[in-house]
Amino acid sequence: MSQSSQFSLLRQRRFGPFFWTQFLGAFNDNVFKTALLTILTYDALNWTSLDPGLLNNLIPGLFILPFVLFSATAGQLADKFEKSTLARYVKILEIAIMAIAAFGWMMHSLWLLVAAVVGMGLHSTLFGPVKYAYLPQHLKPEELVGGNGVIEMGTFVGILLGEVLGAVLVVYKPWGIELVAFGTIAIAVLGWQFSRGIPHSPAPEPDLAINWNPVTETVRNIAFTRQNRPVFLSVLGNSWFWFYGAVILAQFPVYAKDYLHGDHSVFVLLLTVFSLGIGAGSLLCERLSGHKVEIGLVPFGSIGLSIFGFDLYLASLSYTNTVLVDIAGFVSQQGSVRILFDCVMIGVFGGFYIVPLFALIQTRCDRKHVSRTIAGMNIMNALFMVVAALFAMVLLKAGFSIPQLFMATALLNAVVAIYIFSLVPEFLMRFLAWLLIHTVHRVHTIDADRIPEEGAAVLVCNHVSYVDAIVIMAASPRPIRFVMDHRIFKFPILSWIFRTARAIPISSAKEDPWLMEKAFVDIAQALHEGELVCIFPEGKLTSTGEMNAFKGGIRRIIDRTPVPVIPMALRGLWGSLLTRSPGNPFERSFRRGPFSRLSLVVGQPMEPAVATPESLYQQVLNLRGEWR
Repeated sequence: MSQSSQFSLLRQRRFGPFFWTQFLGAFNDNVFKTALLTILTYDALNWTSLDPGLLNNLIPGLFILPFVLFSATAGQLADKFEKSTLARYVKILEIAIMAIAAFGWMMHSLWLLVAAVVGMGLHSTLFGPVKYAYLPQHLKPEELVGGNGVIEMGTFVGILLGEVLGAVLVVYKPWGIELVAFGTIAIAVLGWQFSRGIPHSPAPEPDLAINWNPVTETVRNIAFTRQNRPVFLSVLGNSWFWFYGAVILAQFPVYAKDYLHGDHSVFVLLLTVFSLGIGAGSLLCERLSGHKVEIGLVPFGSIGLSIFGFDLYLASLSYTNTVLVDIAGFVSQQGSVRILFDCVMIGVFGGFYIVPLFALIQTRCDRKHVSRTIAGMNIMNALFMVVAALFAMVLLKAGFSIPQLFMATALLNAVVAIYIFSLVPEFLMRFLAWLLIHTVHRVHTIDADRIPEEGAAVLVCNHVSYVDAIVIMAASPRPIRFVMDHRIFKFPILSWIFRTARAIPISSAKEDPWLMEKAFVDIAQALHEGELVCIFPEGKLTSTGEMNAFKGGIRRIIDRTPVPVIPMALRGLWGSLLTRSPGNPFERSFRRGPFSRLSLVVGQPMEPAVATPESLYQQVLNLRGEWR
């Protein structure tokens, strides 16, 4: 799928009406919330005697309270009922909530507006499971990353525009309050109009019996999600992002006013650059991932969140302005560009972090349980955001400045990332693979879609270098169990890499008959469980660049477990640093230059009956051609 086709989804009925429905929902949420936060920050005395800093953390916390209380019920409703009808009912609810909010604006009633904040949280709670469970029903697997990227871009652009419009309208004299009050009703009505165009989306489990007890259903939901370890830890990773984002964004109003000494337009500028960063990062995910679910981007995103979060603290220390400024005045101050750059990059790396996690959750959880899994994720998100609000309030009460709070959050992000990636090494493995093929090599894949997205299969490939497995891993849409010579596990770094990837060590019968037999048992078990297994039938690295004869182990594997066999060929690796090419290895690598080209070609699957060592050798040789 090309970059342009990512946006071509917007012209299609299966995606367009749904996109605009969710876009307008996010837009309206933020017009209302930001207008309220802005008026409480810059005109607090006319509304309340409470501390603005407290309200800036309390109101977002109240918004996400319904996620804790009602997400489990929302997930069940989205799995039981047809989604387009459910979306329309949710938009009608939004119209009613905005009517209540309008009354609160007109009556100058802060607590009625706070009640509407909770109501909009309920609206988002009900729509969340519909939003992410809808996409796998209507998008092809290769469209999921691009579709999720467009949705995330739309969500954060909606947030951005809503925040900008809310902050600008509410201080517009003399009709700012009225414009916000009746404008949010108009946006809700427009969202309902778009929801009428969402195509029919059948319920995955129409016979589901609803459990109306939110406590027991929440416990059951999270317990079910925990059964799929990668999905559950992806949910935790997703929730951590919302913790991080909630801490950072909640501080922006007071940070802009008290530390940057800016008017409300500076606050709007911070929101703008952050949201544009999220949108850019979300859209870049499809290009960087090669149109597949690339969870290797998640560690990359996490690294950026810590680096630029910490640098935002350092940049704040070097900002010295003490007089009130507008946007133009702020941008002209020394250190302002660095602050804006940090905000943009936090957003960009946040996009790298969040989009692959959403796609992984959608593709690897039980199809009948997608909505409830998303609901479980929303519950976790809400809990993490509540904790984020408490975390910020406690640190601020303890005497932390807002820049110090940015620093603490960035450092905590590094600790959490290390913990999560130690629990699921696949994230880190995919990151190393992604890094390899985007730095040392430029990898071109041909017919990689022939690698099955589900079900057991044996992959066979020529063996050229010590990084063959990593290149193949980067091209695959799912994990692969590699069968590797046991001697490679003696190298410290390579041993850690392949053990982390659950590679299967094997030896010859002459060296260690027990290890060889165990390897075949492990291979059979992996295939029985529906996994992909990759072997290098040559049994050793080539020392000439030409292929060695294929050994008979492949026949033993498929005789024991008859599954499809997929021939593959690596082209262009011979002569690189980690091959057995003669001569000085560093001189060879220098001669090849950085970003050297190589290809992975995937052939047609072969039936087990015809997959002999000789036929497979010929297939791989034909795929490789003359380019070694």
